[in-house]
Amino acid sequence: MSASPKGKEKEVDGHQKQPQEEVGKHAAAAVIVIGMAGSGKTTFMQRVNAHLHAQKTPPYILNLDPAVTHLPFTANIDIRDTVDYQEVMKQYNLGPNGGILTALNLFTTKFDQVLAHVEKRATTVDHIFIDTPGQIEIFTWSASGSIITDALASAVPTVVAYIIDTPRTSSPATFMSNMLYACSILYKSRLPFILVFNKTDVQSHQFALEWMRDFEAFQAALIARRNEGAGEGEGGPGYMDSLMNSMSLVLDEFYKHLRAVGVSAMTGDGMEDFFHAVDEARKEYETDYKPELDKIVADRKRETDAKKADSMARLMRDMKVSGRTTDVLSGSSGISGSESADDKKKRELEEFLRVKEEEEAERDDQDSDEGEIIDRSSRTDYYDLPTKRTRGASGVAGDDGTVWPAP
Repeated sequence: MSASPKGKEKEVDGHQKQPQEEVGKHAAAAVIVIGMAGSGKTTFMQRVNAHLHAQKTPPYILNLDPAVTHLPFTANIDIRDTVDYQEVMKQYNLGPNGGILTALNLFTTKFDQVLAHVEKRATTVDHIFIDTPGQIEIFTWSASGSIITDALASAVPTVVAYIIDTPRTSSPATFMSNMLYACSILYKSRLPFILVFNKTDVQSHQFALEWMRDFEAFQAALIARRNEGAGEGEGGPGYMDSLMNSMSLVLDEFYKHLRAVGVSAMTGDGMEDFFHAVDEARKEYETDYKPELDKIVADRKRETDAKKADSMARLMRDMKVSGRTTDVLSGSSGISGSESADDKKKRELEEFLRVKEEEEAERDDQDSDEGEIIDRSSRTDYYDLPTKRTRGASGVAGDDGTVWPAP
C-alpha cells in the first residue's frame, strides 16, 4: 500500500480532517498583563514565570516598563536594553510619566524587529507574556500601546489579563471603578479579556464574583455601606448609590461574557485556573477575533487593488487623450507578435507602477530606520542609550538658551 502524500487531506467518519502538514502547527498565546499601579503585576509575572518553568515550559517574556529598577524574572526582550528612561527624561526635559511615554514611543518605532523575534519564537513556546508599565493609562490610552497591541494581535493569538488588587476592591465604589476601567479596556482592545483578582491570600475574591453574578447581592452591599454611613462627603450616599446601581445594571451584560479568576502571586494559588482561562480566551480569539481581523485585511487589500486599478485606468485614459502611442514608452515604432497596442501599453504601465512601488517601499524602510519622530537638529540617535551621563558633561545649547545633554 502506497503512503499518502504529504499534506493530503484525510476523511474520517465523514468529517474532513486537517492536512497532515498542518498537524502539529503551533503558535503561542500572547498575554498582555495590564493593571493599576500596586495591583501586583510584576509579582504576578514572576509567579507565572516560576510556574511555567516548574512545568518545563518556560514562557517568552517582554518587559515594556522602562522605569522599573529591578525585575524578579529574566525578560527575553527588555525595553531598558534599548532605551534609557533616565536619559530620555534629561534629554527631553520630561517628568516621570512623560519619560515613560516617550521611551515607549521610541521603542514602538522599532517594534517590527521585536515582532520578528516574537513570531520566530512563537512556534517553540506555549506562552508569551508582556509586562506593561505600572502607570496603566500610559499603555492603554497611548498611540504606542494601541500599536503594540494591534501588532501582536495580528501576529499571534493575543489575550488581555487585567490584574485587580482584591483587598482594595472590597468597597462597592472601588469595585465599580475597576469594572468600568476593565470595560473600557475591553472595548478599546476588542481582544479576549480575563479579570485576574490578585492577592487572594489576603482576601478572597468570592465577594467580587458574587457581585458580578447577582445584582441583588451588590445592592445589599450598597445598603450595608449606607447603613455604615460611608459615602458622606461624596455627594451623599443617595447620589452614589443611585449612580452605582445604574452602572451595575449597564455592566450586567458585560459580566456575562467575562472570565474572572482569583490568584495569589505570593503563594501561587489559582495558577491552574488562570491558564485554563487563557486557553479558553485563545479559542475565543480564533473563533471571534481572527475572522474579523482577516476580514479587515481582505477589505484593505480590495481597497488597495481598486485604487491601483483606478490609477491604471486614469493613466490609460490620459495617454489616449494625449494621443501618445506605445512608441513613447517602448522607444520602438512596431508592435511585436500578436500583442495589441493597448495590451503592450498596459503591460508597460504595470511594470512602471511596480518599480515605483518598490522604490517607495525602499524609501519607507530607510525612513523608519532613521526614526522620524526624533528632532535631529541637535540630537542624533536616542535608541541606544545604555550609559548614564555624569553631571557637568558637555551639552548642546538650544535656541532658548537651555543646555541639553549631548547625545
